[in-house]
Amino acid sequence: MNATAEPFATEVQQAFAQLRTLLGPGGIIADPDELVVYECDGFTIPRARPLAVVFPTHTQHVSEILKILSRHHLAVLPRGSGTGLCGGIVAVTPGVQVSTARMKTIHQIDVRNRWALVDAGVLNLRLSDAIADAQLHFAPDPSSQRASTIGGNVATNAGGLHTLKYGVTVNHILGVEVVLADGSIHVLGGPHGHDIGPDFTGLICGTEGTLALITRVWCRLIPKPRAFRTALAIFDSTQHCCQTVADLIAAGIIPAALEMMDGAMIRIVEDAFHLGFPRSAQALLLIEVDGPEIGLEEDMNHIEQLARKNNATDIQRGSDPARRDALWSARRRAFAAIGRVSPSYCTQDACIPRSKLPMVIAKIAEICTRHHLQITNVFHAGDGNVHPVLMYDENDPAAVQRTLEASGEILRFCISVGGTVTGEHGVGIEKLPYMRDMFSPDDLHAMHRIRRALVTDDQMNPFKVLPRDGVTIDLEHPQRHVPQ
Repeated sequence: MNATAEPFATEVQQAFAQLRTLLGPGGIIADPDELVVYECDGFTIPRARPLAVVFPTHTQHVSEILKILSRHHLAVLPRGSGTGLCGGIVAVTPGVQVSTARMKTIHQIDVRNRWALVDAGVLNLRLSDAIADAQLHFAPDPSSQRASTIGGNVATNAGGLHTLKYGVTVNHILGVEVVLADGSIHVLGGPHGHDIGPDFTGLICGTEGTLALITRVWCRLIPKPRAFRTALAIFDSTQHCCQTVADLIAAGIIPAALEMMDGAMIRIVEDAFHLGFPRSAQALLLIEVDGPEIGLEEDMNHIEQLARKNNATDIQRGSDPARRDALWSARRRAFAAIGRVSPSYCTQDACIPRSKLPMVIAKIAEICTRHHLQITNVFHAGDGNVHPVLMYDENDPAAVQRTLEASGEILRFCISVGGTVTGEHGVGIEKLPYMRDMFSPDDLHAMHRIRRALVTDDQMNPFKVLPRDGVTIDLEHPQRHVPQ
């Protein structure tokens, strides 16, 4: 052990001893073999083990943990359930993951005023189940809702299947309780929303743990729709399918959800779930309108007219709850079904103007063909949030490199046509290089100034979200190019 490593190792051991005293033996994992499963999130290319993972059960635990880590100069890596898709929890520098997995209390549900106070570790679906009898729901519904946490939804400003009509997570958060790097506890907003002045709740949403660690959330609850109509529109051309999406929005129709699958994904989903999708189809739209019963048939008639104008080969309409549940369940599990045909896959995430969908989907296919990669598409077409899925073998270094290069080309092309670097998955470390393509140096400088007002010494999830001058991170070896 060299002279530099000895003091650091001492700091680490002292910190671990204090954490064990605070949390008990079951509150910390530090065995290297057990830490393997904490090397990455759902974006599996970058991997690096944290020094440890700790499991607080309440806010005061989190406060004391951050004070300990601050005293010993160890980075804080906030973690929900690890379903993120941008490397947001990867230990780029030596640090400790602070997991909210055991913070899972629903503290209060106020039906009359339509809000709920929950711990950051409460699963998205668990909250929905808890308020189902009140005919209310928490509108954000990411595809990973069975596993994703409310705190993680807020940290990444998650989207979901019904984002088109209902908005992303920030539109449904009234307030948050957070712990800053120094261990201080703060309440931003609350059950009645934020007070007069800056919207600090909105500031925290989407910052991916780089400003503070979220411990509790006040969620806005809204009434469940009274009625719905669901339709499948089948196409023999991806371009015709994409054009239908653009035409629907241009016509002023706002479905609750508008999801697209290409031919490859249709076959993957059909083989997995046997829903009766035609295997010869090249694309489909899963469309849902909801609200008061009056007007739904008129909306669906208009949608059908536009789909047929764009050469839809078949349109299936209905309001059967069982069929609806089966269709949406299959859509939510579509990514998992890809494991049947590919050992590894990388899901990209960009948001583009809907009018550009036909051109962008064609360009994505061209990029992946040029890089000798198989691709499939399943995405939130209604809000232009594209999710091309690049399939590869992670045991083949050349395939990994081609995947990263193709991903970069896709993101830069989406930005060039007026899109954004991420639609809902966040930036993490995956998209750091492309933030400079999207934002000016002055924009990034302003963001860094906000961060420095709250965080010093790179304690909170360092080297995520905002790129640094002179810093390059190798995604295959995240700790390799970080300056010491």
